[in-house]
Amino acid sequence: MRFSKPLLFIACLLPLAWILFATGQAINPIEFLTRQTGTWTLNFLLITLAVTPLRRLSSYGKLLLYRRMLGLYVFFYAFIHALTFFVFDHGLDPAAIWHDVIKRPFVTIGFLAFVLLIPLAATSNQAAIRKLKRQWQRLHKLVYLIASLGVLHYLWLVKRDLTTPLIYAAILGVLFLMRTPMARRLDGKLKFL
Repeated sequence: MRFSKPLLFIACLLPLAWILFATGQAINPIEFLTRQTGTWTLNFLLITLAVTPLRRLSSYGKLLLYRRMLGLYVFFYAFIHALTFFVFDHGLDPAAIWHDVIKRPFVTIGFLAFVLLIPLAATSNQAAIRKLKRQWQRLHKLVYLIASLGVLHYLWLVKRDLTTPLIYAAILGVLFLMRTPMARRLDGKLKFL
């Protein structure tokens, strides 16, 4: 346990190292950076949502100790994704940013998902958990909406081959199904086999 969190911290930075290296080789570096940080935001969202079902299936309770760090990496990659959009695509021009947010539905959905992530990242600490108590859990259930918006953002962004966004949608659907009461009852029966 002593080394697992630092190792996970480093492992979660490896995609960024690869993105930065590959961006230099890309034909359109800004588009590449935007797409890859968006993809890794979704990857970390799905990984974070997979922690609870995996813990239940494996009975390895310590998996929950990694969920907060994984969730913060969701925000980290989403922040870089949004920053790329704000700075490189729009030169930090509020009017241009707002025009794009209103004009293009996939941008609207992505922007909304990013805004909803901010309070989750801001309250991902022990002090916030103690202060907010039951409200903290309610607030952090926004992750389900955010994940849905993220997948929808990806679906609306892609114009031709929908295979990859539909795979993300299917994985998210399975993760949602694993949280249903029926799936939990099935979990209990599987543990006795």
